[in-house]
Amino acid sequence: MKRHSITLRSAAALILSAAVAIPLTACSPGASGGDSASTTDSTQTVTFRLWDDVAAPAYEDSFAEFTEQNPGIKVDVEVVPWANYWDRLPLDISSGDMADVYLVNSSNFAQYADNGDLLNVSAELGTDHDEWQQSVVDIYTRDGSLWGVPQLWDSIGLFYNKDMVEKAGVDVNDLTWAPEAGDGDTLLAAAQALTVDSAGNNAASADFDSSNIDVYGFNAQADLQAIYRPFLAQAGAQFQDDDNQFAFASDAGVVAFTYLVDMVNTYHVAPSAADTNTNADITRDMFVQGKLALYQSGPYNLKTIAESASNINWGLAPLVSGPEGRISTVHGVSAVGNAATKNKEATVKVLEWLGSEEGQLPLAEEGVSFPAVVSAQDAFVKYWADRDVDVSVFIDAAEGTTAAPPVGTAVNAGFNAASPLLADLFLGKTDIAKGLAAAQAEGNAAME
Repeated sequence: MKRHSITLRSAAALILSAAVAIPLTACSPGASGGDSASTTDSTQTVTFRLWDDVAAPAYEDSFAEFTEQNPGIKVDVEVVPWANYWDRLPLDISSGDMADVYLVNSSNFAQYADNGDLLNVSAELGTDHDEWQQSVVDIYTRDGSLWGVPQLWDSIGLFYNKDMVEKAGVDVNDLTWAPEAGDGDTLLAAAQALTVDSAGNNAASADFDSSNIDVYGFNAQADLQAIYRPFLAQAGAQFQDDDNQFAFASDAGVVAFTYLVDMVNTYHVAPSAADTNTNADITRDMFVQGKLALYQSGPYNLKTIAESASNINWGLAPLVSGPEGRISTVHGVSAVGNAATKNKEATVKVLEWLGSEEGQLPLAEEGVSFPAVVSAQDAFVKYWADRDVDVSVFIDAAEGTTAAPPVGTAVNAGFNAASPLLADLFLGKTDIAKGLAAAQAEGNAAME
């Protein structure tokens, strides 16, 4: 889910969503609008909001079983697309129209917890529940309390076109980048071998025509979760410091962004930022169309790729490594309870269900993403194993060295200010050091 991105959309990202895949209740005014808290024919209705139309059917199935076991409570699922989700959230909270239960990511929960807008999960659910993925628990723990019921988690891996990789002689299990494509770098050479122009020349050839490219090698782009956050960590750079201030405009940050920007504008092995800055999902679409050989992303894109890539032979490999090793971002999504709900008892019951193995099994059994209930995760692995897809690379990434997602009460405002300037760097028209410094300054000013 995004982009995660989850995403889970990062945000990138995943992860993330557009068209509504299920009918929405036209009158689902949320916590204080009346219907969500009303009782009709002895049935109480709880509203549940998310941004991901891929996950929505699994939640519908989960809540159908919930109502079977709790016939006095009905759950209405409402999908608000990612593009509108975060703008609507504070407005709906302020007006009293927010859903009783809704999904949040790491960048957008802390301010609502601090403002008293969320139910305290530690107080309402206690410790008598199924085991939850600890990394997600940690993200949503603030001031000693948990403020969301962990739902999904994701890390980063590498989708690759098996036929293209085999033809080019590329070892996808040993892809490493080094500063300025220096000693030990295997990623650039692989991307050059996989990038092919309309005449069949690859990007390492003297005859390569960079103005007529049929297939690109790698998705170097302004994707926080899947691309530049891992590259920053692998270069030894911080994204935020201990005070949650942006700190990416360091020498190491310049190294990471220079490598990525050069892939686009110097070596022409990644799609133009003129395209990826306006449509973050274009590289995923290119991958399933056979126009991109290596696509670094998360499990939030698994279902879309599996359902769309019918004409290509693809697989999964570890994400690329860097100077500091193979470092992935790990992110998670949680369901939070609206503190202003008129129907607290039913809302807490829904939160309890969402934190149970039974409640999360549809997410796993329908291949949506790794569920945060640990005992439900094998069902997700099995779903993909039955389809000859080995998702262990995501597990390995999550169990290895990882970089934390953006956090803090104002980080969303900061990122909204900084991200356009970071995206502009990929156009190749701005000095990297100056551009990073400007983005960091804008972001930190917005967080004051």
